[in-house]
Amino acid sequence: MGDVIVVTSGKGGVGKTTTVANIGVGLALQGKTVALVDADIGLRNLDVVLGLENRIVYDLVNVVEGEARLKQALIKDKRYSGLFLLPAAQTRSKTDVNIEQMRALFGELKSKFDYVIIDCPAGIEQGFQNAIAGANKAVVVTTPEVTAARDADRIIGLLEAEEITDYSLVINRIRPDMVERQDMLDIDDLIELLSIELLGVVPDDEQVIVSTNKGEILVANNNSRASQAYKNIVNRMLGEKVPLMTFENDNGFFKKLKKFIGIANY
Repeated sequence: MGDVIVVTSGKGGVGKTTTVANIGVGLALQGKTVALVDADIGLRNLDVVLGLENRIVYDLVNVVEGEARLKQALIKDKRYSGLFLLPAAQTRSKTDVNIEQMRALFGELKSKFDYVIIDCPAGIEQGFQNAIAGANKAVVVTTPEVTAARDADRIIGLLEAEEITDYSLVINRIRPDMVERQDMLDIDDLIELLSIELLGVVPDDEQVIVSTNKGEILVANNNSRASQAYKNIVNRMLGEKVPLMTFENDNGFFKKLKKFIGIANY
């Protein structure tokens, strides 16, 4: 039986869907079988990030309502062996499914895949309750902002209330220059505030936007710091001891000099 991991945040716009896509592709590249589930019914985005939006015939709601078999709704990503997507319904509501239906769905998926990664909708309403049903682990995503951290803290409390105690943190879009100016929370601030195990830190990187617009997944690209950060996260999920990347100010003179002479640390 595989792990069912919900990726959640509380606050929207922190890069949760991008995190789901990169973790899923990263695990598939390591030879694991992975089902990515878009549980954000009514606002699906994971299919676009993966570049699979044109291949959707059936969706999650069709499956739980018995209009399609799970095998019919799962979209195999031909680029990455072992990776499948179960898309959300775009024209239905989060209240069109219930916790019991989602728990049964995740139970069936975890019997077929090594990992079931769930893209949880933002907020703490019915969509959140549906997405965490049957999950045994959680990844909480936040950005280094006070409001995002506060919402992440609220989510951690709700996970504990549902007895999901195996959770870890991804800090997204860290900017060393802003941390240095004390305009942004740093990594230690966030860990102290949330009291949660750190799974990884992803730097703010324009390549995330470029790859998302192309439907390409950054973790399959070897040429960016964000790509390496996601690879490190996946390796830690697989039990490897991987040190954190260093986050020096990319605008520094010596950084520019190293880039100029071709020894930048990627």
